[in-house]
Amino acid sequence: MRHLLVVEDEDFSRSLLSAYLETGGFIVSGVGSGEQGLAAIDTGKIDVVLLDLGLPDLDGIEVLKRIRARSAVPVVIISSRERLEDRLVALEAGADDFLVKPFDPRELAARLKVVLRRSSGSSQRSESDSQELKELCFEGWKLRFATRDLISPDRVEIALTPSEFNLLAALASAPLRVLSREKLLDSIARKEDAPIDRTIDVLVSRLRRKIETDPRKPQLIVTIPGFGYRFAVSVTEAMSSNGAG
Repeated sequence: MRHLLVVEDEDFSRSLLSAYLETGGFIVSGVGSGEQGLAAIDTGKIDVVLLDLGLPDLDGIEVLKRIRARSAVPVVIISSRERLEDRLVALEAGADDFLVKPFDPRELAARLKVVLRRSSGSSQRSESDSQELKELCFEGWKLRFATRDLISPDRVEIALTPSEFNLLAALASAPLRVLSREKLLDSIARKEDAPIDRTIDVLVSRLRRKIETDPRKPQLIVTIPGFGYRFAVSVTEAMSSNGAG
């Protein structure tokens, strides 16, 4: 069973969410502050996080940034903030999805399943053992499918969120080809996702901060104005016997 953490300061809402999600097969822990949420994540036992933005001690975006500094655990934002700008800020900070309150708990459960499928990689592959062991190598970087992470030319492990991994895998699997935003959306989302406008642009911006020498002058992920993006370097495919860096 997957362990879900609810970070929500309203006791009634937290209890209601926890009760519903427990009936859906989750193990649920609930906390009422950002600091408590970060402490729970530091245990390493959390599989997915529901994070409210209106917390009493820390703004939810600050909590999200601190989560991303220490973990790639999937994070779904739940918030009454309705502006597109708020959703984009959350995505920029590393959120995997965003639901505006009030929402139908059935939609929440469906989105959690999607996020968890992304995290495990099962949303994109009817995988064989050989696919699990595949690695894509470019400019000294190594994208590992078995562990769904990225190794830098300096052999440092770079944590990627599920959406970041799926997008980079899609780009690197089609090197030197121009891919439309619509095609790239297909690589990170299922029909249940209902992705918002600019999702791909936000994710590309996040990836550039992680892999480009100068994100303002990208050499790996190049923008093709009015259409999409191109992975602008050659890629080789390798196999790993154990996923070790």
